[in-house]
Amino acid sequence: MYKLLELPLQQDIVALRRALWAHRIGHQVTEEEAVQVLWLADPRQRDEAAHLIEQWHRGELAERPAQAAKRRSPGMLGSAFSQAPLAAACVALCVVVFALMAMFGDRVIAALTFVPVDSVSGRLTVGNLGDSLASGQIWRLVSPALMHFGWMHLVFNMLWLWYFGRQVEALQGPVRLIMLAVVAALVSNLAQYATGTVLFGGMSGVDYALLGYVWLMARRAPESGFFVPQMLVVFMLAWMVFTMTDMASLFGFGNVANEAHLGGLLVGLVGGWWAGGRAARGER
Repeated sequence: MYKLLELPLQQDIVALRRALWAHRIGHQVTEEEAVQVLWLADPRQRDEAAHLIEQWHRGELAERPAQAAKRRSPGMLGSAFSQAPLAAACVALCVVVFALMAMFGDRVIAALTFVPVDSVSGRLTVGNLGDSLASGQIWRLVSPALMHFGWMHLVFNMLWLWYFGRQVEALQGPVRLIMLAVVAALVSNLAQYATGTVLFGGMSGVDYALLGYVWLMARRAPESGFFVPQMLVVFMLAWMVFTMTDMASLFGFGNVANEAHLGGLLVGLVGGWWAGGRAARGER
């Protein structure tokens, strides 16, 4: 990360940040003592960012009063979609699926499970993966990632999806993000299904893939602009190991898709190693 600008804490920089995101300039703002610090993700965009800062200082980025009155503020949701539309859409889709599960229950779950499940005469019947794919139900390979079985499950998975997914989309574009998400969902779901589990779900496998990808990109190509605090990496890896132990069940965390976490992490590490090496060599 490249330190670009220091400003007083009370100074409003919303217009500047909106302009930076509009020009796909990845950045981050931190607070240090009595100032807020604007960090630039990619130093190669320094000149373009400096030009926008000059415009901002001259007041050219601020809306005229008539324009502000004419157009409603996009708010937090609109700001998220303007910064990283694909990452925001993924979060929104998971929230919608969660709401549908609350309203329609088993019908939504049965439509999204890795293999078809049904209740016949009070007994649960489980379909075959080969048969479901042959009948065209391809979506089941990734759809379990959209299901979450509680508010805490949803909130934490969406937090990490937004944190890491926004970086990937802002710095490398939506195509890279969707490729990572789809491959990670596929591999993590297959890994969990291989254990004999049928009813599972959640975006955590994708989250761990994004963690591994961003972490290796930051290490192998520091100039790429990717950043993740080392303690966050330690925490998430420690959490994954903890949920694999018998201690987890004592604290109510026994039903965790550990294989999905591990499968997603491996996808992210492989992708990050490959992409980080290319970035370090100056390749796209």
